[in-house]
Amino acid sequence: MSSEPEVLGWLIKRVQHGHHRALDAKLARIGTSLVQWNALREIDRNPGCSQQQLADRTFNSAQAFGTLMKRLMAQGLVQQRPGVGRATISTLTPRGKTVLQRGQSIMSEVVQTSFDPLNKTERAELHRLLQKVLEARERRSAD
Repeated sequence: MSSEPEVLGWLIKRVQHGHHRALDAKLARIGTSLVQWNALREIDRNPGCSQQQLADRTFNSAQAFGTLMKRLMAQGLVQQRPGVGRATISTLTPRGKTVLQRGQSIMSEVVQTSFDPLNKTERAELHRLLQKVLEARERRSAD
C-alpha cells in the first residue's frame, strides 16, 4: 500500500467517481442528474448568493452555471427574481424542493453505503485528515 501523494489523490478521485456514477444513475430515476441536484442543494443552502457564487460552490464556470440555471428554470425547479443592482436571486420552486428532498435521500444512501466499511472513529480520522489538507490549501491560496 502506497501513501505517495499521487496515489492518495487517485484513490480520492476513485471514491468520488464511484459516488458520481452511483448518484447519477439513481438520481436519473427521479428525473434529475447530480449536476442539477447539486445546484438545487446549493441554491437552497445559500439564499441570496449571486450566480457567480453559486457557480463556484457547484464547481462550474459562470457560463456553464448560467446554462444549467436555464435548464432548471425550464423544468420548473428554480425561479429567479431581481436582486440588488444587476443581481438575480434564485430560489427553489415547490417542485424543486421536492426533487431536492428526494435527491437528499439518494445522496445519503449512496454515501452511507460507500463509507460503511469505516467505523465511527475511522470516519472521524478521515474527516480530520481531509480537513487538514483543505485548510493548508486555503492558507496557501490566501498568501
